Amino acid sequence: MLLCSIPVGAKIYLGNTQKSPVGIKISRLIYKMVLTTPTVKLNNGYEMPLVGLGTYARKADQGQFRQAVEWALEAGYRHIDTASIYNNEEEVGEAICNKIKQGLVKREDIFVTTKLWNDRHAEKDVVPALKESLERLKLDYVDLYLIHWPVSVNKKGEDEDIDHAETWRGMERVAELGLSRTIGVSNFNEQQLTKLLETAKIKPAVNQFEINPTFTAHNLVDYCKKMSIVPVAYTPLGLISEARPEFNGVDVIKTDPKLGEIAEKYNKSRAQIGLRYLIQRGIPVLPKSFTKSRIEENLNIFDFQLTDEEMKIVDGYNLNHRCVPGLAFKNCKNFPF
Repeated sequence: MLLCSIPVGAKIYLGNTQKSPVGIKISRLIYKMVLTTPTVKLNNGYEMPLVGLGTYARKADQGQFRQAVEWALEAGYRHIDTASIYNNEEEVGEAICNKIKQGLVKREDIFVTTKLWNDRHAEKDVVPALKESLERLKLDYVDLYLIHWPVSVNKKGEDEDIDHAETWRGMERVAELGLSRTIGVSNFNEQQLTKLLETAKIKPAVNQFEINPTFTAHNLVDYCKKMSIVPVAYTPLGLISEARPEFNGVDVIKTDPKLGEIAEKYNKSRAQIGLRYLIQRGIPVLPKSFTKSRIEENLNIFDFQLTDEEMKIVDGYNLNHRCVPGLAFKNCKNFPF
């Protein structure tokens, strides 16, 4: 499969008879056939697809994760995001193995991310934790392994305050052993990243955190790009998502006529406009869905380009409101927010 590599921060446009930033004309038909999943180049040279399937769910029926991943791979997704704490690595791995056996994809075509949970931050625990995840996924390696949160707790949920430098040594060992091609972090703030970079032998390739039209996080996004760390957006729709009520109880953004007009102009949904906004900021996205049509829709965001004025309109929805505030960890010393 031919993939399109896009540098961090580049303006991205792939669409019907339009020129991309590198001056290549690509028809919509060729785009669907060839450029299914454009990618961004990480600081270690590996390519990461710009759109991945998020798989977190508070509650799920048996087989729901497997079905979602299978639908996603069939739709053209080549980036699947999971975590040990999601308790779905077995189903995610089953779906990947099924599609490999069916000949739809090869292992090297798929970018798989999983994460280290907070109770395994001791250096000696990092490699065993990933090996357990790999066993559940039925894979020999993952493409990206992240420290899920900058907080460390014991089995009782009590703060252990393990230094990030110690945990990162374990992460670097993971990379040295080839258990993960790339390593990174999640939910780290600028100060935590700065301190980690002072001692890291291998620079984090990714910082995955909440970014969306209602939590734009410009300062942290800009810092990550400056340090050649790719900012990756989870909860990429924020309060535009139909699944989330606005925190003030009034769903203004979902009914705002300006957003509706933009969506109508491009024959897209409001959600697709929100995702496209992030892509044009140079931010890979991890929308989650367990509905086949939504999974397909969330990937269909590369055949149009928002104008500068439209980008400003979407950016103007910022409320600095976190949909994932991480309050369970607010008493931990390394709480990032």
